[in-house]
Amino acid sequence: MEVLHGYGISTTRYLQLHYGHAQGWFALASGAADLRTTFLVFFPICFHLHTAVGVKLLWVAVVGDWINLVLKWILFGERPYWWIQETLYYGNSTVPKIQQFPTTCETGPGSPSGHAMGAAGVYYAMVTSLLPLLLKEDGDPIKKWIFIAAHFPHQVIAGVATGIAVAKVFNRASWIYSATMRGYVHTTVFLLSFALGLYVLLDAASVDPHWSLVKAQKWCIRPDWVHLDTTPFAGLLRNTGVLFGLGLSLHLPMLMETKTGRYRNSAIYRLSCALATLLLLSLLDSFRPPVHTQALFYFLSFCKSATVPLTTVGFVPYCATVALNVYQRRNRVRENTLCQAT
Repeated sequence: MEVLHGYGISTTRYLQLHYGHAQGWFALASGAADLRTTFLVFFPICFHLHTAVGVKLLWVAVVGDWINLVLKWILFGERPYWWIQETLYYGNSTVPKIQQFPTTCETGPGSPSGHAMGAAGVYYAMVTSLLPLLLKEDGDPIKKWIFIAAHFPHQVIAGVATGIAVAKVFNRASWIYSATMRGYVHTTVFLLSFALGLYVLLDAASVDPHWSLVKAQKWCIRPDWVHLDTTPFAGLLRNTGVLFGLGLSLHLPMLMETKTGRYRNSAIYRLSCALATLLLLSLLDSFRPPVHTQALFYFLSFCKSATVPLTTVGFVPYCATVALNVYQRRNRVRENTLCQAT
């Protein structure tokens, strides 16, 4: 494994030396692959264009990231930016210097790559479901996470392969479109319980589940680059919050009118809902839960994440439908008044 890590450092060093001019593009690509972009941008657009695709996108993202969390706690993968500081692999040789960036200092274990796994699963789901002719990949996605020294190449490759596998499974999972509220609750509880159970088992076996956070805090060159929202628990509660919110928004009785209304198939209606949702979610994203108390941070992260599908699936379509109904009623009253007058 040390040899594999050494090769990974060499690859990172090569990319940083020869593609340094593309640093901004790599940072942008890394941000686009973040699940936050999936929840705040891709999901609203896909849901309002085609409801089933939006639902599948969230299932792929949530379950894929949960599997990633479990694998990270089992595989104990190193990350380049701290491994290079602790390894004895180079002996008396000169240790290569690699740069760190604001997105380098992820706090969870490194294998498999969560960004690569999430991006591969989400993009595969979108391409095979909605954009078979429009979406074209521009370049090698593996470079994006290796360049910033957040992952070794083998971790990125493993993430891509696992992410595509998850997306393929959900391409055949028709039950997610008819899942009941009870099903969503049971799935959310299971995901939380299994992950917490694994955490307890690791702790009981004298394995510190927070070992990677300690290394991140120790070896990141800037403490402000280490963020609580990159910890495994933050990801777990963010994802389960989104899934719970999706189930709740799909089964609220007050929203049944938006599912059967005469406007739902209108392209203008769907486009208007998508634009309004993107605007509201950008405002929601500006809210940052306080980090001084971890329990409060995790609770508010769950609630904030649940608000994303509630806004997308429920609040915006409901308000748009009500507004259009009021407008139509006023038009009918005005027409009736004119007819009576003549």
